[in-house]
Amino acid sequence: MAAFLLGAVLLIVQPQIVPSRPAINSNGETSSQSVQRELLKKTSQKNDFKEYIHSNGSCQQLPQTIIIGVRKGGTRALLEMLSLHPDIAAAESEVHFFDWEDHYRNGLQWYINQMPFSYPHQITVEKTPAYFTSPKVPERVYNMNQSMRLLLILRDPSERVLSDYTQVFYNHMQKHKPYPSIEQFLIKDGELNVDYKAINRSLYYIHMQNWLKYFPLDHIHIVDGDKLIKDPFPEIEKVERFLKLSPQINASNFYFNKTKGFYCLRDSGRERCLHESKGRAHPQVDTRLLEKLHEYFHEPNKKFFELVGRTFDWH
Repeated sequence: MAAFLLGAVLLIVQPQIVPSRPAINSNGETSSQSVQRELLKKTSQKNDFKEYIHSNGSCQQLPQTIIIGVRKGGTRALLEMLSLHPDIAAAESEVHFFDWEDHYRNGLQWYINQMPFSYPHQITVEKTPAYFTSPKVPERVYNMNQSMRLLLILRDPSERVLSDYTQVFYNHMQKHKPYPSIEQFLIKDGELNVDYKAINRSLYYIHMQNWLKYFPLDHIHIVDGDKLIKDPFPEIEKVERFLKLSPQINASNFYFNKTKGFYCLRDSGRERCLHESKGRAHPQVDTRLLEKLHEYFHEPNKKFFELVGRTFDWH
């Protein structure tokens, strides 16, 4: 009897990645649905959650994988490319469940309601790039699911800073609002302004330390965002292996769009590219200022490489 109970407990907490067929328990539930029910019982004070199962057998599930960041690292491109796989069901919008208090207070039932309908054999994925740099998020994700598989996509920290500024700049321009030059943010009293939020977001080792307090490194797959831009297929192959997906995405799913200047997707004969807001040209920055930025990130980058046991081709 004790052995049976132990086996049942292990079954509940074991992550369900891609079973060859839906496992059914005595109540007619798939194992992933059973895990979800147990998680909801633990976190719902009133246990008033509801399950909406479509007539075709699909339902909304807690994500088994989250793209946690980084902002302007290529999270949208990664999600769109990963969505080429038939066993992936991706949430369309950034959910901001774990980092926005108003959302987090709504509970896991609200979180589930933001997810797409998926089949038991599929992996549900959501992406919110602000998660990586939000101090409260790692513990909250851990409390929901200790076996969560996490995807983190990173770019050269200096390039990420420029992309960060560019996005905010264009957002202001679309609203016909003035916005300071990037030099006004990067320089303060003649020195590099290390208090600039965009710079802080690129101090990857600080934020990574926070995640490693709760998740082992083998539960966090780091995607090289610079390589994903230049040659996406090898990076997506690594993601498939990390998520234990069958190899379904091929090199033929990607083609270089000369007009846009980056790779687009081809899926069942249908071609699609990322939104025009992606891949915008960065502002021209004085060479000496760029050198200051590169010098500032040299030591933080070194610490990050040591932390993850891997190097990247950054300045």
